[in-house]
Amino acid sequence: SGLKINFFPQLALLNLRKNSRVYLPYILASIGTIMMFYILCSMAFNDGLGSMYGGGQMTIILRLGIIVVGLFAVIFLLYTNSFLIKRRKKEIGLYNILGLGKRHLGKMMFFETLYVALFSIVIGLFLGMLLSKLMLALLLKMVSFPVPLGFSVSLNGILLTSILFGAIYLLALISNLVQVGRAKPVELMSGSQYGEREPKTKWLLALIGVFTLGGGYYIAQTVEALVKVIGMFFVAAILVIIGTYCLFTAGSIAVLKVMKKSKSFYYRTKNFTSVSGMLYRMKKNAVGLANICILSTMVLVMISSTVSLYIGIDDTLETVHPREVMAIRYGENSSDIEGMNRAMDTALSRAGVEERGRLSYRYFDLILTDEGVKDQRYYQAEKYYVYYFLPLSDFNVLEGESLSLREGEVIVCGGGYGAGDTFEIPDIGFSAKVRDARPSFSLHHREDDLADMSLHIVVSDFEKAFADIQAASSTLGSKPYISSIVGADIGRDKETEQLVAYELRAALDEIGLSANITLRSSERFEFVTLYGGLLFLGIFLGTLFSMATAMIIYYKQVSEGFEDKERFTIMQKVGMGLGEVKETIRRQILIVFFLPLAASVVHIAFAFKIITRMLNLLLISNVRLFALCTAATVL
Repeated sequence: SGLKINFFPQLALLNLRKNSRVYLPYILASIGTIMMFYILCSMAFNDGLGSMYGGGQMTIILRLGIIVVGLFAVIFLLYTNSFLIKRRKKEIGLYNILGLGKRHLGKMMFFETLYVALFSIVIGLFLGMLLSKLMLALLLKMVSFPVPLGFSVSLNGILLTSILFGAIYLLALISNLVQVGRAKPVELMSGSQYGEREPKTKWLLALIGVFTLGGGYYIAQTVEALVKVIGMFFVAAILVIIGTYCLFTAGSIAVLKVMKKSKSFYYRTKNFTSVSGMLYRMKKNAVGLANICILSTMVLVMISSTVSLYIGIDDTLETVHPREVMAIRYGENSSDIEGMNRAMDTALSRAGVEERGRLSYRYFDLILTDEGVKDQRYYQAEKYYVYYFLPLSDFNVLEGESLSLREGEVIVCGGGYGAGDTFEIPDIGFSAKVRDARPSFSLHHREDDLADMSLHIVVSDFEKAFADIQAASSTLGSKPYISSIVGADIGRDKETEQLVAYELRAALDEIGLSANITLRSSERFEFVTLYGGLLFLGIFLGTLFSMATAMIIYYKQVSEGFEDKERFTIMQKVGMGLGEVKETIRRQILIVFFLPLAASVVHIAFAFKIITRMLNLLLISNVRLFALCTAATVL
């Protein structure tokens, strides 16, 4: 009680200086996390962004980012804090023996935490404010928005950041106080030095690991229904995370024990020291390694998928919007399409534009699920089938061919039919002979097969087929209708496209037709907004998780380096050469570093299918591109 008022604040400062080797990385990581959290907040609550066209999507993506980074910050900072307190137990025990009571130690630790918290939050917010403008500019560049000038500080961001990180530091302090409060001085003094028994094999945990990992992998391989993909992806991810922890903790020890049992393998100098060293290390290492593995997997998944989305924008547009200016009209009348083509000619001549390519066809579609129900809930079914019926004349023009069909014959484009097969849709009593089977044609690309079965059926008598199917399908709930599509490529700038669209609308009005007119440039803008935002978030979180991985590895090396040093000194005393020691260290470190990475590559390999299905939902169909992006990210 006779201690000076400013004794504890000074002692706390001294301690932080003395322990800079362990505290500096922790403070740097905290600053980095705080900075990133503030930047995301300042963007998500930026009124300017929300009011822009397409900004609503961006805001949702960024707010999702805030939740992810917030959760991550809690787990990560509390985890690294546990490393810190472990390293410092001896020193705290010494203070205890020298006469500082638990209450005094509590005061000292309170000031230490206060300094770290104030320093990290102030510097983190300051850097966040400096960089948020730059990051916003980068984001707007990615989503091709105009970049507004001017420097702004987000009060919401400052408030949210201070509250969240203040709470995290408070939790860290409480957990440290509880640990020190419970421990006896002798336990503190031995800190991380207490003797270790050989870890037991926990078979139950290993089995749980095998089952959860297997379950996660199984879901990733078998999920089919598009609407369930995202939900099932999260279920699979959680199972894989549980499995990873269990297998790293119990599985690794089980494997090492088996190695130890094999005498011919174990009693060789290299293997003996590596395996016995690893056996003890794995007990402490397992959680850290599992963390590294999971963080690496997250980085790989996020960066590879968002990059492939962003790079694949033009491919996606080609599929969704085959011509630059397109008009679509829903109606039964067969002369509609001629009128639409005339209107397009008129529009192009009035705008004074030469066209490069015309697309003009009619179709009607029929959607059936496994249960045979045709209505708007079709996409919730496990499997659904979409049949697009096209007239032969339009197909010939599209493909530049001159095929003919006899009564009762069809051409099938897409999924597993061969010439000579019978094509039938039993629900509506449609049956025909397959004259020709094509895996793909200009409207049906093999790889963008988003539905499990989407087929284009070419018929010779379009009107008759439509009347038959309409009559038969009226019992199924809703009627199909004919759509007429006309599109033209003009290869000019956005303004010209808009002019043509304006003239086209006028020309259609003159002949009394109404149609829905879309431009590829505006569709492109929508895609760029969405995918650019996702890419930004992917890179952002990827950087954050990579930083965390580096931190965990650093702490593992620092905290284990001190202990290993003593172990290897003993080994040298009992006659092991320096060369052998170095070789053992090298092998252990390679295993420790590459095990999590190898595991995350296996995770990615199993997740590949479900991720491509998720990308399909976002209309990306280029599997090769995604595979290349993944390989590059792994490297």
